[in-house]
Amino acid sequence: MGHKSGFVNILGNPNVGKSTIMNSLVGERLSIVTSKAQTTRHRIMGIVNGDDFQIVYSDTPGILKPQYKLQETMMNFVNDALSDADMILYITDVTEHTVNEGEYIKKIKESGIPVIIAVNKIDLTNQDELEKIVESWHHLFPDSPVIPVSAIKNFNLSSLLNLILEKLPEGPPYFPKDQLTDKYERFFASEIIREKILVSYQKEIPYSVEIEIESFKEEEDIIKIRALIHVTRDSQKGIIIGHKGTMLKKVGTEARIGMEDFFRKKVFLELYVKVTKDWRDKPLVLKRFGYR
Repeated sequence: MGHKSGFVNILGNPNVGKSTIMNSLVGERLSIVTSKAQTTRHRIMGIVNGDDFQIVYSDTPGILKPQYKLQETMMNFVNDALSDADMILYITDVTEHTVNEGEYIKKIKESGIPVIIAVNKIDLTNQDELEKIVESWHHLFPDSPVIPVSAIKNFNLSSLLNLILEKLPEGPPYFPKDQLTDKYERFFASEIIREKILVSYQKEIPYSVEIEIESFKEEEDIIKIRALIHVTRDSQKGIIIGHKGTMLKKVGTEARIGMEDFFRKKVFLELYVKVTKDWRDKPLVLKRFGYR
């Protein structure tokens, strides 16, 4: 058998574990993971290579009904992933009790693209309930395998990988064999900062924030990074900074530690906060931030 390669695009509703599953399958922490919905905003590729295969995974934002321009651009990434896949890995979980015949399920079924259904978080249910959930997905996708997994417990992910390899089309690699992702280091620096904000603040604050890396200078023994935290209102700026700067210092320390772990190098990080009013609804600003 010849070399296999293909794009395996990961789709699903918010907060079902898409990013956790991709990180586990890739073996690197490329997508940020939190308990909050809409954590993933971009399409992030993770490339897995073997001697006779290359799998190009794409993590995507959760499927949602857009309420502002930012969410419209997030759904553009989902639509792209639906159009250029060799295989769709659709992630659901045991808390989604009803199988939803929604717009994107219909689009996936009509696409003609091979589909694998992964039912995540099976550690949160029992065998009888799981069998009912699996059966309901079999009924909706009669030609597709349905595989129960637990990303957080690392259960059945090797079986999922073997299933993907089995269904992967033959072809040459799309990327150099030593390439891990399509994103640059600046992107991961900004995502690490955003992750620390997601876990440190409540309510609307994490969803009103965007990170812009103003400078990224890598020297022999240190990386020097200057980053702007954009918020939509003056009141949010005060919350981000905190009393006497304590919250901003906390986020900066945690982000620096995260970056040093990711880049495996000492990091000097400067953080500043800027009010960019209504940035989530301004196409030119969104384009500058890497959305379209």
